[in-house]
Amino acid sequence: MGCIKLALYKVISFDKIPSTQTTAQELIAARRVGDHSIVVAAAQSDGRGRFRRKWVSHHGNLYASFIYAAPERDARLSYAVALAVADTLFSFGITPTIKWPNDILVDGKKISGILIEYYSRFVIVGIGINIATNPTVAEYKTTKMNKFVTTNERDVLARLMKYMDKWLRSDFATVRERWTALANGLHTTVKYRGATAELIGINENGALVLRCGTRYVLAYGDEIVI
Repeated sequence: MGCIKLALYKVISFDKIPSTQTTAQELIAARRVGDHSIVVAAAQSDGRGRFRRKWVSHHGNLYASFIYAAPERDARLSYAVALAVADTLFSFGITPTIKWPNDILVDGKKISGILIEYYSRFVIVGIGINIATNPTVAEYKTTKMNKFVTTNERDVLARLMKYMDKWLRSDFATVRERWTALANGLHTTVKYRGATAELIGINENGALVLRCGTRYVLAYGDEIVI
């Protein structure tokens, strides 16, 4: 384990651990980390995404969990995080799109995933970015940064920290406008509570706006299937 100060963050790095999310929780519980800390691993043996789906975590990619003080939950957070990842890719000359709620795509293939979990008085933002390798997954296609540019985990993390701070400090009107411009799947059909609906966008509180026939409804989180 290594611990360094980088920019405004305390970065704690490991070679291989089960999960940066789990380790972040353990470090919070032990009061060894606080606001603006990051847990980074070169590899994970039990990485996870939403619904505890396995996140394949070989060496050469970025696996990081950002820790922030969070007195309450905020549905708008995921959009700012997605923009931070997207702008990190843009900074390397790679053009991404954002698939709600937590996937970053390049050429329609997944290159990054985001997992947001609340623990104690903190929020843990897990971010995985394929850099050197990309897994073979039955459900969707994947890609990696090194298909387009040669880089490494340290350079990607340095840029990601900068964009995380930028977008987490931005007002949500700006986040919403930028997210909408990059969103993949707007005005397409989604599943909502067993019925079909059209995905219109997001409102000022971070809720999804759906059109069900002649009605407009607001929805959050896992109620939607794209």
